[in-house]
Amino acid sequence: MKNFLKGPWLYIAAGLLVVWAGFSFLTTVNYAPVSTKEGLAFIVDGKVKEVTITDFEQRVDLTLKTADTTYGETVQFYYVAPRGAEVIQAITAANPEKFTDEVPKESWFMSILGFIIPFLIIGLAFWFISSNAGGARGAMQFGRSRAKLFNKESPQVSFEDVAGADEAIEELHEIKEFLQNPEKFEKVGARIPKGVLLYGPPGTGKTLLARAVAGEASVPFYSISGSDFVEMFVGVGASRVRDLFDIAKQNSPAIIFIDEIDAVGRHRGAGMGGGHDEREQTLNQLLVEMDGFEPGQNVIMIAATNRPDILDPALLRPGRFDRQIQVDAPDSKGRAKILAVHSKDKPMAKNVDLEVLARKTPGYTGADLANVINEAALLTARQGKTELTNEILDEAVDRVMAGPQKRSRIMKDKERLITAYHEGGHALAAAAMRQTDPVTKVTILPRGRALGYTMVMPLDDKYSITRNELLDQLAYAMGGRVAEEIVFHDPTTGASNDIEKATGIARRMVTEFGMSTVVGSVKLGSGSGEMFLGRDVGHQRDYSDGVAERVDAEVRALIDTARDEAWTVLTANRPILDQLAKELLEKETLDHNQLATIFAKVKKLPERPVWKSNPKRPVSTKGPIKVPARIALDSDASTPAKSTAKTKPAAQAKPAVKAQSSTAVKPAAKRTKPAAK
Repeated sequence: MKNFLKGPWLYIAAGLLVVWAGFSFLTTVNYAPVSTKEGLAFIVDGKVKEVTITDFEQRVDLTLKTADTTYGETVQFYYVAPRGAEVIQAITAANPEKFTDEVPKESWFMSILGFIIPFLIIGLAFWFISSNAGGARGAMQFGRSRAKLFNKESPQVSFEDVAGADEAIEELHEIKEFLQNPEKFEKVGARIPKGVLLYGPPGTGKTLLARAVAGEASVPFYSISGSDFVEMFVGVGASRVRDLFDIAKQNSPAIIFIDEIDAVGRHRGAGMGGGHDEREQTLNQLLVEMDGFEPGQNVIMIAATNRPDILDPALLRPGRFDRQIQVDAPDSKGRAKILAVHSKDKPMAKNVDLEVLARKTPGYTGADLANVINEAALLTARQGKTELTNEILDEAVDRVMAGPQKRSRIMKDKERLITAYHEGGHALAAAAMRQTDPVTKVTILPRGRALGYTMVMPLDDKYSITRNELLDQLAYAMGGRVAEEIVFHDPTTGASNDIEKATGIARRMVTEFGMSTVVGSVKLGSGSGEMFLGRDVGHQRDYSDGVAERVDAEVRALIDTARDEAWTVLTANRPILDQLAKELLEKETLDHNQLATIFAKVKKLPERPVWKSNPKRPVSTKGPIKVPARIALDSDASTPAKSTAKTKPAAQAKPAVKAQSSTAVKPAAKRTKPAAK
């Protein structure tokens, strides 16, 4: 009801009421409608006292001498044009007391109403457009900032609520200290960064970190999304930028936080035509405002993005975003802290070890871990239990990684047998390699799009991958397909995802990692090139057709070698493959202890020859130096306890290396197949 009284509907209702009252005023006499025959009968019988004919409308209004029992004292009828003469003759013969024939005239009220209605319609349309474009402030508010204010009265977030991002928190502590005590920095001539850019994968806590800075410093925090600046009207984005910075300066010290800044800060000059002029105008205004910070204003801008590579260079230069902080996926210790934060208000079983669970989830972001705990809580409630147990947490990890279990998908015996050998081929090939991580779980239970999957996970977080490790990944990725060929001589479509992942790893080995003798240590292909992503228009190939042929040949050679190695170890360990398939058909899921027993006598793949990037170079016979004792002890102390639980390689120390190694490991940790199988 309050919204109705505050909104425009009250005025619309009042206008309709005025129109209704006007019509009622103009038509104070109510005429009962009758047929033409009945109306003429009243006239011929001499029952009519007054007659009024309205031209063009062919309407006759009658006032009777005596009220009729059915229609009352006043009646009205219409006639067709050919009967007009008949009506006039009847009225003339009846000779009523009053007879009027008139041309209809528009009343003053209708004239005014006809003049006002178009303006009312235009005004309402303008209001609806402006309310949709400018938010709840209504018309004439297009250029006002739509930032949300979080102040002391809002729920506070502190650095204690942020886990798994110790380096980022350490960097942001200076921002907090500057807002609380700027004199400390001014005394030594230090200049605090005007802007801080938080970048990293989605779900790593960039927004939470920004709110924690505001909560720790107890200053106004203005939060807005990058997409909120640009609207359908030209100039709105630049106006909102000016308004946002004006408000922040008036309430300094303050923090401006722009989430997903890549929506407005993309590289200028991309795209075709003038479709991005408004966005570029908004970006230009943002650059001007960031330069316009004056000493003593104490306004700091924090922005977050997961695409720092497409931001305009002018936005990233010193003096604007002076400090760029990477917020990556947490390591094992960070994951344990995040799990502790999300599980502190949930009933956990006494034997639950969050450090073990953290080692099962490498590569998971804070959002992923929160989802794991939430899924576990939902499963606990669904099963009618009162505590989150290890079994429920393991199931939650599987649900987040591969999707819910397909209990309704019932496979035929032959399909189950093929799936058992397929997954057994993956697991056995991985166990027979010399550089792979332990196989921790194999299952033939359908989950998500997969008919089964094999988990191969590192014991600790990894930050780089060797060439032999990548070759091992290729070998056990092809293990499922090779097992089908060995046993059934008729491969299925279930290996399509394995082939896709293996091809991707092999191509990156050749074009990005420089692990090909033929192609050499060169980077081929543009890392970015999507249209409208901020740089090039369309994909561009920066190498010749001849080089492309050599790349394809090298990729095929790597895949063929991987198939040959998988064939070698599977045929050499055929009894173990049959035993593994039998165990999977009986138990459906095997854990790391059961797998360790089966793989106790696996024949390993022979050592590969030493790889040389140039065949003409001799092989060095001198090995590396020994690790100093102090460094070795520090390394052992910082290494988490070993576990065969599921892990996914964590983030790399350098962005470029991270993107390479993490992507390469991830496909190998999870073998999925399309539902076509």
